[in-house]
Formats: sequence, C-alpha cells, structure tokens
Amino acid sequence: MKYPRFLRLLLLAASSLIPPSSSLAQDAWHVTATDINPTNYYGVTVANGMVGIVSSPEPMRVKDVVLNGVYDYYQRGRVSNILKTFNHVNMNLDVDGRRINRAQITNFTQSLDMKRAEFTTSFDVGDKLSVKHTMMSLRHLPYTALTMVEITAKKDVAITPMSVIEAPDHLADVRNFYAEIDRPHVLIPLMTSVGKSPSGKLTVAASNAFVFEEPHGSEPDLIHEDWDYNMHLTKFYKKMKAGETYRFSMVASTVASSQYNDPQNEAERLTIFAALEGRERLLKRHEAEWEKLWQSDIVVEGDANVTRDIRFALYHLYSFAREGTAYSLSPMGLSGLGYNGHVFWDTELWMYPPLLMLQPEIAKSLLEYRFERLEMAKKNAFSHGYAGAMFPWESSADGSEDTPVWALTGPFQQHITGCVGWACWKYYQVTKDKEWLRTRGYPMLKEVGDFWASRVERNGPGRYDINNVIGANEWQENIDNNAFTNGMAITALRYAAQAARELGEVPNPDWEHVADNIPILKFPDGTTKENATYDGVMIKQADVNLLAYPLTIVNKPEDIRRDLDYYLPRMSPEGPAMGNAILVLLYARLGDAEKAASLFPKSYKPNEVPPFGVISETAGGTNPYFATGAGGMLQAVLAGFGGLDITDEGIVQKRTVLPKGWKGMRITGVGKERMAFEVK
Repeated sequence: MKYPRFLRLLLLAASSLIPPSSSLAQDAWHVTATDINPTNYYGVTVANGMVGIVSSPEPMRVKDVVLNGVYDYYQRGRVSNILKTFNHVNMNLDVDGRRINRAQITNFTQSLDMKRAEFTTSFDVGDKLSVKHTMMSLRHLPYTALTMVEITAKKDVAITPMSVIEAPDHLADVRNFYAEIDRPHVLIPLMTSVGKSPSGKLTVAASNAFVFEEPHGSEPDLIHEDWDYNMHLTKFYKKMKAGETYRFSMVASTVASSQYNDPQNEAERLTIFAALEGRERLLKRHEAEWEKLWQSDIVVEGDANVTRDIRFALYHLYSFAREGTAYSLSPMGLSGLGYNGHVFWDTELWMYPPLLMLQPEIAKSLLEYRFERLEMAKKNAFSHGYAGAMFPWESSADGSEDTPVWALTGPFQQHITGCVGWACWKYYQVTKDKEWLRTRGYPMLKEVGDFWASRVERNGPGRYDINNVIGANEWQENIDNNAFTNGMAITALRYAAQAARELGEVPNPDWEHVADNIPILKFPDGTTKENATYDGVMIKQADVNLLAYPLTIVNKPEDIRRDLDYYLPRMSPEGPAMGNAILVLLYARLGDAEKAASLFPKSYKPNEVPPFGVISETAGGTNPYFATGAGGMLQAVLAGFGGLDITDEGIVQKRTVLPKGWKGMRITGVGKERMAFEVK
C-alpha cells in the first residue's frame, strides 16, 4: 500500500488560524431544512454547555430547555433524571387578531448557522408578512439565551407578539411574577417563573424580558397576562404599514438552586444584565466566543458535504460542554432526557478524545467532574469490597451509582474506572500540566491503580483474572477476562505508575506487577478472544478492536488486521454508531483506504434522522442527539484519516490514508499549542 505524502507539521498562533473563505466553506457552515414534517421531526439543539434549547417544528417555539448538572427523581422510576426547566423562550404571534400556527404559514425554513451557533426559522403568513426568528444560547453568558425577531409587512397589518413562559408538567408549586423596571433611559419588562423540582429538593427559576430598539418612552405598551400556574405571557400590539420592517429581541435566563442559593433573584439579575447589554453587544461577544472555538476546525478539501457533517458533530460537542466548569457530558448531551442525562464511559472514551485534541480546556472540565466525585467513587469501591475508587457506570449529581437496578451494567461494567484513569494520563500527555497532574490527575490515577490491584483474582503467573464483568459488548453479561476490561485495567495500572514517576514519587510496585499478569485471551490462530466463553456470536459493538485503539495492547499490524477481519462480520447492524468508527480508524491506519472509506458513512449516516440529520444511537433510532456517536465519528476523522495520536511526546501524526475523493484534509487548532496538520 502506498501512503500519501504528509505535509509538514505547523505550529501556528491562534490568530493565524483563519477559517476558509471559499464558497465551499460557506456551504459547509449551514444545516438547513425546508421540507419539514412535524410528525417526523427531531430538533437541533442550541446550547452553551449549560443550557440546551431544542428546536420545535412549530413557529417561534421550542420543544425543551435542559439545564446541565441539575438532577431530580421523576419520570424514570428510582433513578435521577437531568432536569427540564421552564420553556422560557417560547413566543406566540397573532396576525390581525388570529394566532398563527403551521396551518397559516408557508415557506417554512429552519437553518442552523454552525459558525455562529444561531438557529433561524423563517416563514410567511399568507400575503400579509414575513417573519425571521433567530435564537441562540449565548456562549459568554452560560445561563442566558437571546432571541431576535424581524417582521416585514407585505400589506397593512396588525401584529401581537407575545413572550411566553411555560412550565413542564413535572415542576410543582409554580409561581409567576411580573415587574417593569423603569429607568430614565430604559424600560425592562421582567417576567419570571419559579417552581420546585418533582421531589421538592430543588428550586428552578426562569425569567425573560423584551428588548426594544425604540428610544425609551416610545416602546410599545405592554400587557401581562397570568393565564394559570403553568403559563403566563407579556404581549404588545403593533400596527405596521406595507413594506415596513419591525425588529425586537428577547433575553431569557434560567438557573437552579444547585447552582445559586437564590435562583429567582439570580435569574432576574442575569436577565436584566443581558437586557442592558443590548442585542448588539450580546451578539458580538457570543460570536467572538464561537469564533475562538472554531479556530479548532476540520476541513475536507473536495467534499463540502463531509466537511459539513464533521462540523455538525464538532458543533454538538462544543455546544454540550464548556471550559471552567465541573460538568461532564451525557450520551445525548443537552438535547433532551436520553439516558437520564447521566455520565457514562461515553464521555471518557468517545467524546473526550476529540475535545482533548481540539479543546483541551473543555476536556479539563470533564475530568474535573470526576475529580469532584472521587470520594464517592472510593465509597463505591468500599461497598463492593475493593480498594481505591470504583467509578459508577451511570453518574449524575453526586457521583454515586445511578444505574437502574434492573440494568446489571451498574455494578459490573467496571471498565469505566480504567477509562477515567486513561483519560487522566491522556490529558497530561497533551498538556504537560504537572500541577494538574499533582493535584488532580495522579490522585485519581492512584485510586484507579489501587482498585485494579484489589479487583484481580491472583490465580498464578499470567492468571491475575478479572472475572464476572460486563465489557464494551454489553450483550454478553457476567463474563470472565473480557478483552477490553482487561486491556484497560493493564493500561490504567501502567499509567498510574508512570504518573507517579513523573511526579518524582515511587509508584506502588504492585501496580505494574498486576498489569504484567492480567491475561489477554487468544483463539488458537492468535485472534484476540473477547472473553473466556466467547464463541463467535454477534456483538453489540467493538470490544476487542479497542485494544488496538485507543489502547495499544494489540499493536502489530498483522494482529490488528486479524482481529478486524474476525470481528467485522460479527458487528450487529443494530449496534450503536461508534462501533464502526473504530473499525474505520484502524483500517485507515493500516493503509486500507477502500475499506476505511466504505465503513466511514456507516459510522453515522444510517443514524441520521429528519429533518436536519441529527444522529440517533442506532440506525432507525429515535433518541437523538447521540453525542457519543459524534465522538466516535470525529475520532475516525482525527485519529484515523488524520493520523493524530496522543503519546508521551504529545500529539503526533501517524501515517494513514484518505478516502477516494478527499483531495486533502486540514485540521487546525490542535492541542494547547494550536497546531495545524494537513493530509494530502
């Protein structure tokens, strides 16, 4: 196989990472839907790592508003669920006294501008007017959203715009408030709702305010209507002449008592702050923050559609997390209540690696989430009879095990503890932040090492078995010596010892001794055996193949190919999206461009759902947005076709191949040095 010639590795300052200005780039920045069927609609999420707002097929409305890191017990039995807060950005519009809905509108189009993280809906109301409604979750203000409305009259018409706050059914003891804060230079019409989470342990608050462009004193007269405990609104009347365009905006904030002791006052303060900042200042700062994020970008030369698909995945990961926090990522991010908003291995093994390569400060937040819950992981290990820390399979607010009891994955899918340790060392490899390693990374790695040293069953040399687990292939439960679990345990133990030496400490000698004696089982022909009793049945997803990437337990090309050839035909088409991504990556690194290219679309295309192509967990699934799948697809691009690899020398580039039709690929803003890589 002839490999492509790689261009030089460039170290570039962030200011030199100029987004492409070609028509290709413009086409690749937008995801647009025009043929929208409201009965088969899966929305786009605009989010800022704290508040996720999910679009609706109804004009000027949203489906859900999700508040990160806020959990309570409701709707899903005896485990916590991430909290949906008030729909505080909804709007109504009456035209000549008649409420518009989909029956009265035409030319209905919705489009996501990924570069600016702005979602725009446009439509016509008969021959009377045109409406443009743009919404964003402000990147620089983590709890605040901005909506901008532009209405153009085609004939003389009377309009009644309404700002609406609605409570989801699970919020209790809802109280609605309205006040007008009048100053000599501005009027702020402040509408607020406060409610209790289902158990009553949390208070949730949301507020919003119109922002008008007219000088103070000439704003429209406002009317507040308190319809019931679950909905209230503020509205105004406006007569428009044919050809006239009228613009106004709305700012809205939401917080919970788990974030602020007094969420009502804080939500109102944040809304007032945003209103006084004004639309243009808010836009400028929001767009500047996203411009900084997009300095880390991936462009495929010669294929605008693939570039757009890659950016769509990046957009979601960038949207669902943010730097400077201790919040992590759930499989569905902030797109809804999928998997209760819990944190799994999906974070460390699938979504974290592309973020670590492109946004290491965001990756640091995901690790801070684990560090803050280390004591609870130690308690979990203690309760199961082990030393060190045993991270839960499903984690939510406090880091205790939050897997439903009927799902055996909770106590048995222990490879997640290795994944957390693995992620810690990877962060150090990328950043070389020794202070972080001393205060955060090594304290976690030490407990991970102690866990695995206590977890193995010492049955003689080469037989330090790890029995009774569930591996990455969850369809086989309570098995012995699972390939991925054992491989991750070996890797985490060695990383713990390496971290100790990096800090000038003497590692526990038992860690490497145990690592040297954990078995990786083989079939007679040398193929890696998934577990002690595996007999070739269909599997849910890659398990053995993870030993070649992201691990390096299997590292000889002939061994990697043998495992690929054996497990590829056993991969179920009903498995999750990220399984095929690992196969793509490995075939690309082996130089098999044809095989990698044929599998790449399967890593996400069959999972796209209408009308925007957001991805579900499985082909034909109905639970988007599956951020785990986005993470897998991005690893196929970055570490597969791009050849990037995280090593003790930092991020380096391996030889690889591009699919036919890709004229080249450029990856910018990599690592803390903001490196750029090109592949031709």
